[in-house]
Amino acid sequence: MPAKTKFEIKLGPATREAFGRTLVELGRENKDIVVCDADLSKSTMTVYFSKEFPDRFISCGIAEANMTAIGAGLAYAGKIPFISSFSAFAMNKGFEQLRVCVAYPGVNLKVVGTHSGISIGEDGPSQMSIEETALACALPGFVVISPADEASCKALVRAAAEHVGPVFIRTGRPKAPIVYNGDQKFAIGKAVEVAPGSDVTIIANGLLVAQAMLAAETLEGERISARVLDMHTVKPLDRDAIRRATETGAIVVAEEHLVDCGMGVRVAQAVAEIAPCPMEFVGIQNTYAESGQPDELLDKYGLVARDIAAAVRKVMPRKRG
Repeated sequence: MPAKTKFEIKLGPATREAFGRTLVELGRENKDIVVCDADLSKSTMTVYFSKEFPDRFISCGIAEANMTAIGAGLAYAGKIPFISSFSAFAMNKGFEQLRVCVAYPGVNLKVVGTHSGISIGEDGPSQMSIEETALACALPGFVVISPADEASCKALVRAAAEHVGPVFIRTGRPKAPIVYNGDQKFAIGKAVEVAPGSDVTIIANGLLVAQAMLAAETLEGERISARVLDMHTVKPLDRDAIRRATETGAIVVAEEHLVDCGMGVRVAQAVAEIAPCPMEFVGIQNTYAESGQPDELLDKYGLVARDIAAAVRKVMPRKRG
């Protein structure tokens, strides 16, 4: 079990950057890795792959649905295709093709959405994806991943390439706080305990892992021992980690996604089956956001350490009662 040490926010590369760099590494190692993009390669960071492997890169234009079908065809041909666009476009525009061409036949396609959540900031609500985790989880056979930082994203992109079957990876635009030092091992479906605790468990992913760690430090000063889990794989969930979380007697789930249909709903379903306990949920509350600075938006819509700590304080009396 890791020791609880003081956590300070130090920014590393964005997870979209980590994805783009890892894609190049995979391309050097395996000639079957191919990439499709929807005219956004400079933003999704597939531009790195396109420069080194132009013969294995397909620019599909502003046509995510067609890109998805092309990716599925490449998978049928024995390639390992990664297709990428902003999450809002990859999932919403390509959903029918993801359902019919990818999920139903179970082809080996990797879908990477960038600019996820409201932390894309100034681009505004039309490009903010706050429902794509739910959409991806609704596709039978899909693995759904949301890395917290550069190290976890690199490892999980590699794991996705090795996994046989469809995968969706959620990455972000802003620089991500460094959570891991590079020594941590990652596996699909296995949560990581980033801070020990015995009174309550905070389950988070993406940018909210760092916020959960800050919240745990605040709570420690109040003599509340909060465990923090990075549930980087939303589907399949790590049910063993959730079972152990129920043993703390209370759970808070934190995510940069609509609370009505995101990771929290899936965790609550598992908790109901395993060992019901008091729960609270931190996320986007039944609304679209607005344009603004990423940090300001996360603060306004209740996605920072202060809000996670408040949720813990709210759930604790129900545990004790």
